[in-house]
Amino acid sequence: MAATEDVAYVEHPLLPPGLVERRRYQLELAGQARSEHTLVCLPTGLGKTTVSLLVTAERLHERGGTALFLAPTKPLVTQHAEFYRQALEIPDDEIVVFTGEVSPDDRGELFERARIVIATPQVIENDLVGNRIDLADVTHLTFDECHRATGDYSYVYIAERYHADADDPLVTAMSASPGGDGEEIRTVCENLGVGNVAVMTEEDADVDEYTHDTDVEWIEVELPETVIEIRDALNEVIEDRLEKLKSLGVTESTSPDLSQKQLNRMRGKLQKMMDADQSEGYKGISTHAEVMKLRRAVELVETQSVDALCRYFERQRQAARSSGASKASQRLVSEPKVREAMRKAESFDGTHPKFSRTRILLAETLGIGGGERVIVFTESRDTAEALTEFLGEHFDVHRFVGQGDKEGSDGMTQTQQAETLSAFRNGEFEVLVSTSVAEEGLDVPEVDLVLFFEPVPTAIRSIQRKGRTGRQAAGRVVVLMAKDTRDEAFFWIARRREQRMESELRELKESANEIQKELPGEGGNDGDNGDDDGGNGDDDGGNGDEHVGKEAEGDYDGDRQPGLSDFTTGSGTPADSSDGETPEDGATGDDNDEERGSASADSSGGAGEEDGIVATAERDDGVEIVIDQRELDSHIARDLSTREGIHTRLETLSVGDYVLSDRVAVERKSVDDFLDTLTGGDRSLFDQAGDLARNYSRPVVILEGETDLYGARNVHPNAIRGALASLAIDFDVSVLRTEDAEGTANMLETIARREQEDRDRAVSVHGEKGSKTLPEQQEYVVSAIADIGPITARGLLEAFGSVEAVMTAEKDDLREVDGVGEVTADRIREVVASEYVR
Repeated sequence: MAATEDVAYVEHPLLPPGLVERRRYQLELAGQARSEHTLVCLPTGLGKTTVSLLVTAERLHERGGTALFLAPTKPLVTQHAEFYRQALEIPDDEIVVFTGEVSPDDRGELFERARIVIATPQVIENDLVGNRIDLADVTHLTFDECHRATGDYSYVYIAERYHADADDPLVTAMSASPGGDGEEIRTVCENLGVGNVAVMTEEDADVDEYTHDTDVEWIEVELPETVIEIRDALNEVIEDRLEKLKSLGVTESTSPDLSQKQLNRMRGKLQKMMDADQSEGYKGISTHAEVMKLRRAVELVETQSVDALCRYFERQRQAARSSGASKASQRLVSEPKVREAMRKAESFDGTHPKFSRTRILLAETLGIGGGERVIVFTESRDTAEALTEFLGEHFDVHRFVGQGDKEGSDGMTQTQQAETLSAFRNGEFEVLVSTSVAEEGLDVPEVDLVLFFEPVPTAIRSIQRKGRTGRQAAGRVVVLMAKDTRDEAFFWIARRREQRMESELRELKESANEIQKELPGEGGNDGDNGDDDGGNGDDDGGNGDEHVGKEAEGDYDGDRQPGLSDFTTGSGTPADSSDGETPEDGATGDDNDEERGSASADSSGGAGEEDGIVATAERDDGVEIVIDQRELDSHIARDLSTREGIHTRLETLSVGDYVLSDRVAVERKSVDDFLDTLTGGDRSLFDQAGDLARNYSRPVVILEGETDLYGARNVHPNAIRGALASLAIDFDVSVLRTEDAEGTANMLETIARREQEDRDRAVSVHGEKGSKTLPEQQEYVVSAIADIGPITARGLLEAFGSVEAVMTAEKDDLREVDGVGEVTADRIREVVASEYVR
C-alpha cells in the first residue's frame, strides 16, 4: 500500500521530474547528511542510496566539483552507476565507473573530467597511492556498506586521504547494519571521520508506513544415520589430532567442537614455538592445518550436503597429488578413517534433509501460495551448484555466484551477474540460488520468501539477507537448521548478535547527541555547521547548530512531503554557485600530476620533463618514490602516500620494489624470505641483486623484521654470513635492517630525501621492459659517465648537442656547463680517455 494516495516527487535542478518519491524520513536524513559528515543507518530496501543521491545532487549544484561513490563489489558499482545515470540530469559520460577492468592509464583523465565517479575502493586506493587522481575537488564522498571500514580495508585509508586532501569534504556513510555493538559502530565512524549518526529504524513512524512485518521461522531437520556416521568418523580423526596438539601444550581440550576462537589461540601458540625455532611448532602447525580441513569437512556434511563433501574430498585428493602438496593434505587423504568416510559419502544415494525441505518450501510458496519469486542463500558454492541442479527438476532456477573460479566451479562474469539479476527482476525465472555475493546492497527485487540454507553467524549478514523481503508486502524468512550440529551454535550466535545490534542502534538513536561528542568532527563539517557560503543557510539568524533538515521541518504543511528546496538555503531555493562551475583545473597547485601518473606521460607541457625521468631539482613540492605495483599488499605504499612532501607513483617495475633516485633502487625482503633463499634452494634474491646492480649504481636490500637473523632457523651462521658477504662484495649491494613496515617506510623516506633534496638527484626508472626514446637513451649513456646523473647529463647534451660531442669535449669546455665543476670534469675526462684494463 502506498504511503499516500497521490505520490509526490522531489523537485531539484539535477533530478528529473517525477522520479524520486518524496519520503519524509529520506529528506530528514539527507538534511543531516548535507551539513555534516554523517553515518546513515536505514533498514535494507528503504532507500539509503536515495539519501546519498539527494546529498550528491545538492552538493554538485551548490559547490560543483566531483562526487565519489564507493561500493565494495563490481556488481554494486554497476548497479549504482545505472541508478545515478537514470536519476540525475547529468550526461552519462560524466558519470564514470572505475573498477579493475578500467586501465590505470585511462583513470586519471576520466577522473579529472567526471562529475560523478562510482568505484570499488581498491581501485581508488591504488590510484591515490600512485598519485593518478587528486581528491582536492571531491565535494561529496559516499561509502556504501560502510560497516566494512575496519582494520586494513581500503575505506579506512581513503577516508584518511579524503579528509586530508579535499578542499571542501563531506562524507556520507551508509549501512543497514553498521556493526554488532556500539564499539564497532564507533570504530566505523572514527575510521571514516564521521561525527554525526543518523539512525532510522522500522519503529519510526515515517519509516513504518513503508515496511511490513517479516516473520522469521526456524525449521529443524534431522540428519540421516549415514550422514551421522560420516560426521562421527571425521570427528574421531579430529580428536586424535587434537590429542597430538594437547601433548605439545597448546590445548587442554580434545573436543571436536572447539570454537574458532580457541583454534586461533592454538595457532598463535604454535606460531610462537616456530618463532623460537622449536621443531615441535612446525609439526604442530601442520597438524593444526589438518584439523581445520577436517572441521570444514564436518561442517559440509552436517550443514550443507553429502555432495558438497564429496566435491571437497576430491579437491583434497587433487591437492595431495600436486607438486608441492602440503603434508596436511597428504595425511588427510591417506588416513584410514577419512578414506572410509569418503567411501560412505560417495556411495550415499539419499537426499540431504535440507534439500528435501527446501523443495517443499518452494512448492508451498510458488505453487500453493501463488508466489512469484524466492531467493535461497547458501554459504557454499558447492551447495549452490547442487541445489540449482536439484531444484531445477521442478522449478525454473538460476544460480548467482561470485566472479572467481573456485571450489571446482566456474564463476560468473560481471555481465552474467547483471543479466541474471535483470532476468530475475523481470520475472523470467522464479528461484535464485545465491552465495553471499547477493547479500550486500544489490538491488534484488521484492521476493515472497528468503530461505537461509544455514544460519549465518553474524548479525550484519543476517540483517542484509532478511532485507530482501518485507519491503512492499508482508514477507517470509525461513532458516534451515540441522539438529545437533554447529548450525545450532550459529543460530544462537546470530540471534544474540542481532538482538545486541538492534539494541545498540536504538540506544544510538536515543542518545545520538551524547555519542557524537565521542566522535571526530563534532559540530558539523569542519566547523561549517551547515552555514553555507558564509551564512546563507542560517534562516532565522540562529547559530546554525540545528540540522538543516530539522529546520525545514517546521515548514511542512501536512499535505505533502518536502522536496530538496525545503531544506536548502534561506531563500528556499538551491544555492547559486557561480553557474555551477567547478574549480579551475590546477587550482590545487598539483602541476606535476601528469609526470607522476605514468612513466610514459606526455612531456610536452613542461620543459625538460622527459618520459620516465622526473627532474627533482625542478620540483618544489617534495620528493618522489616509485613503487612496484606488487608492493601494494604491504602497508608501506599507503604509509608513504600519506606523508607530507612525499609523492608516490605506481609502476610495474622489472627491477626492484622501490626506486628512490636515478642511482638507488631497493629490494625489500622479510627475514623469513631471506632465510628461505638459503634453505629452499631459491636463488631469486641473488638474481634480483644482480638486476639491481646492473641497473643502479647504489642498490639496496632491506631486510625487514625483528626476528633474530641468526637464531630464527636451523641455518648455520656461516651460511647467513656468506649470503650477506656475497650481496655486499659480489653484487655491491648495501644490506639494511628495519624492524617492521613502518621502519621500512621511514628508511625509504630518509634515503629518498637524502638523494633528491640533499644530493639533488633525479628519479629514474631503469630496466623497464619498454624501449627508451632516443633522448632517454642519450641521457642514460651520458648520465652513466662517472655517475653524474640525468640532470647534469641533460645540461651537457643541451650544451654540446650530441653524445659524441660530450665525449670529445675538452675539460675547460665541460666546466662551462652548469653543475660541472673541476672534479666532475676531471672524472668525465678520466672515464672517457683512460685505457680499458681489467
